[in-house]
Amino acid sequence: MNPKIQRALISVSDKLGLTDFARSLADAGVEIYSTGGTRRHLEEAGIAVRDVSEYTGFPEMMDGRLKTLHPKIFGGILCRHDNDSDMSGLAEHGISTFELVVVNLYPFEATVARGATEAEAIEQIDIGGPSLVRAAAKNHKFTSIVTSPSQYADVLDAMAKNQGATDLPLRRQLAAAAFASTANYDMAIAGFFENTAAEAIETPPAELRLRLTRTALLRYGENPHQSAAVYRLPGSAGANLLSAKQLNGKELSYNNLLDLDSALSIARSFGQPAAVVIKHNNPCGVATAAELAEAMSKAMAGDPVSAFGSVLGVNRTVDVATAEVLSAPGLFVEAIVAPKFDEAAVEVLTTKPAWKKNVRLMEVGALDEHASGWQFRHIAGGMLVQQFDDQPDPQAQWRVVTDVQPDDALLADLQFGWEVVRHVKSNAIVLCRDTSLLGAGAGQMSRVDSVEIAIRKAGDRARGATLASDAFFPFPDSVDRAAEAGISAIIQPGGSKRDDEVVAACNRHGLPMIFTGHRHFKH
Repeated sequence: MNPKIQRALISVSDKLGLTDFARSLADAGVEIYSTGGTRRHLEEAGIAVRDVSEYTGFPEMMDGRLKTLHPKIFGGILCRHDNDSDMSGLAEHGISTFELVVVNLYPFEATVARGATEAEAIEQIDIGGPSLVRAAAKNHKFTSIVTSPSQYADVLDAMAKNQGATDLPLRRQLAAAAFASTANYDMAIAGFFENTAAEAIETPPAELRLRLTRTALLRYGENPHQSAAVYRLPGSAGANLLSAKQLNGKELSYNNLLDLDSALSIARSFGQPAAVVIKHNNPCGVATAAELAEAMSKAMAGDPVSAFGSVLGVNRTVDVATAEVLSAPGLFVEAIVAPKFDEAAVEVLTTKPAWKKNVRLMEVGALDEHASGWQFRHIAGGMLVQQFDDQPDPQAQWRVVTDVQPDDALLADLQFGWEVVRHVKSNAIVLCRDTSLLGAGAGQMSRVDSVEIAIRKAGDRARGATLASDAFFPFPDSVDRAAEAGISAIIQPGGSKRDDEVVAACNRHGLPMIFTGHRHFKH
């Protein structure tokens, strides 16, 4: 049974395309009922509308909190047109049928995203809207429920083909979208209250309600045989790749997105102009300087071999001087993420280097602080959840545990290395000098192997450099190897059973060492 649409109830916050849709309904002989702002919007467009309060005989109350919650509304939506008892009950109580309900909900998420107060957010919790949507969706055998302007054309096309009615397959499709709409809405509200609860900062929630919206299909995943896509988390704000503007280049790949996100995370952690070079999700070059172009030169020089085909991140506007550094012969860059690109810099990067047509230029806007929250990682059968490791370490708790104290220059490089090492896959060792990464050992099964790799990467530059380790040294062998290579100071968390032996080794070699008390594993 496909009842002809005789009456439509329309109450929407998103009025995109509404006037044309309502006018088409009116031209088809549909009687339109509406409330508040929607009714005024339609009347101003010259469309005949009947006020819901006039129909129910009950006025809107409480600043619009109470308007559609009435038996004369819900009876007309929920009635089964092939049920004699339902239809006689409508006739007895003077209730009209509603074959079409057009509702989209208060903009709760948008209100929260713009930094509204809790009181403002609560006023955007729709009550009547979800009830209308669920009622119409439940009764989709007879009632069409429209929750998005994108559905208007489908409804009008169906009415044109079915003598003013919609067909059941379309109503089922609309009902599925409607239930998804209310489910997502309730999840957003639940998430808001969970995030504002005092204990949410430290304690993972008892239940997770993740709602992800696909923004793009990717060519493939980490490898060509893996299908892939990218999804957006609700309420994501600030500088990120999903809201970035792509100024040039091919579409982003799965691996590009992972590397660019890492580059952005490292770059935003520095106050000075900083440049980051990422290869296979590990930094092979990081540097800070007074000017971005200098930082970029230092970062690219950190590991020139690995930097070929890399992904870059910076925390300042890319200017012409920086673009010229990247246009030097022999360099190849896959993608660059930055808060902004000067027009002249874009011109250089897209006309001068050999890779000009292909380089992806991603503009993310001002690098506000990374939004704290939960980090998710899939394992078979579930998810691991932890806080992001993005909070600054309390340097007041650092301790120099050796006889020799680091001077100011060494301390600056130790601080720089400690910021970099947290972004390197453990076991992680980085060698730094003049606030520049010279060599990194990443992802090794033993810490001494990472030390060897970092020293080999740095080469002769290891002499006089500082060493940062993401976790404690289990044996003094790494200290002995560092001293042999000419390392000038070490920073590490401490906490090993053999800390005394490690400290003794540093004292024997005349190396200052700092214990931070914080570990930064990144598996």
